[in-house]
Amino acid sequence: MRYSLWRILREACSGHRRWEPAWRDASPKSGYEVIVVGGGGHGLATAYYLAKVHGVREVAVLEKGGIGLGNAGRNTTIIRSNYLLPGNNPFYELSMRLWEGLERDLNYNVMVSQRGVLNLFHSDAQRDAYVRRGNAMHLHGVDAELLDREAVRRMLPFLEFENARFPIQGGLLQRRGGTARHDAVVWGYARAASGLGVDIVQNCEVTGLIREGGRIVGVRSSRGDIRAGKVAVAVAGHSSRVAALAGLRLPIESHVLQAFVSEAVKPLIPCVVTFGAGHFYVSQSDKGGLVFGGDLDGYNSYAQRGNLPMVEEVCASGMALMPMIGRLRLLRSWGGVMDMSMDGSPIIDRTPLEGLYLNAGWCYGGFKATPASGYCFAHLLAREESHEVARAFRLDRFATGHLLDEKGQGPHPNLH
Repeated sequence: MRYSLWRILREACSGHRRWEPAWRDASPKSGYEVIVVGGGGHGLATAYYLAKVHGVREVAVLEKGGIGLGNAGRNTTIIRSNYLLPGNNPFYELSMRLWEGLERDLNYNVMVSQRGVLNLFHSDAQRDAYVRRGNAMHLHGVDAELLDREAVRRMLPFLEFENARFPIQGGLLQRRGGTARHDAVVWGYARAASGLGVDIVQNCEVTGLIREGGRIVGVRSSRGDIRAGKVAVAVAGHSSRVAALAGLRLPIESHVLQAFVSEAVKPLIPCVVTFGAGHFYVSQSDKGGLVFGGDLDGYNSYAQRGNLPMVEEVCASGMALMPMIGRLRLLRSWGGVMDMSMDGSPIIDRTPLEGLYLNAGWCYGGFKATPASGYCFAHLLAREESHEVARAFRLDRFATGHLLDEKGQGPHPNLH
């Protein structure tokens, strides 16, 4: 069923009784050409592009719960491509271009809103760093504008410009950045992949990997053994746990990242804003709530909840940037499990075990990377070679020293 204005009017006349399910809730077959472990945005995007771009239709996506109930529904929805390093910038720009055509491609409203992303700076050194990043973006054909203090004041007059410790001096703006609806993205990819013949198997937890002669040939799951020519792992914060089923130890730590939503207010924040003197970012949802977040909780965890000290730190950063936020009530918070790599950049590569492929280590960048991650992972699975914009995301770079340390924090996953 294709969605359109005509379809909405037609179904309204029938009392909305003829709508079909968005995707097939399939039962697993005994075998597939490719099994994708993980039914989040990255896993579903991989299955979709395998079917659409490469013609691989014998694909199953195995999700231990329901579609949209994992990290995909636990983020702050920001999309951007304002990266510095040549190993990252082309990849995220590919993702941005895919975002720009995603709704038409999927025939699904994922609510992409290119309202802009503004990174504030508060010192001369930070300004120089943003000038460098903006120039790197221009060299890769990515839009970037350096705004002075008055230009920022015209956009966001309610910010605390005269803060004695953190005076706002300007900002780096990417107008093509913005937000998208997190769960709508996975629903859209699930629907489109299912329409191309992909089996989406919910409530199917992978409990083991089947190995024969040094090669991975399938998975053991809560719904039985399923064989496959290739097994692709895209399970975000649980990457280390699934890899351990094959005896692999990954250069990844899992941490909790909290996010928050305030009560609804009238339209206030026209773009996504990040605080340069502390880790705080905020945007406004279509329902009026302010959506914001900050740093990771500073301990390893697989729990989808955080602790009060980080709540206090995030709220303090918000107050330093825009004191009026203190008058708002906090409605809810949640936590997502982040797979933090040792250099803060992702992994899209084959593993040392033949037949097993890995998509992991997304740190804070998982949601914005969803389309390009699926596109490049599908390319790797179908062609046995890395896509040109993802060649730096090798697993062995931690052994060879070819790191992608975007923030320059060294081998400290919690700092990225």
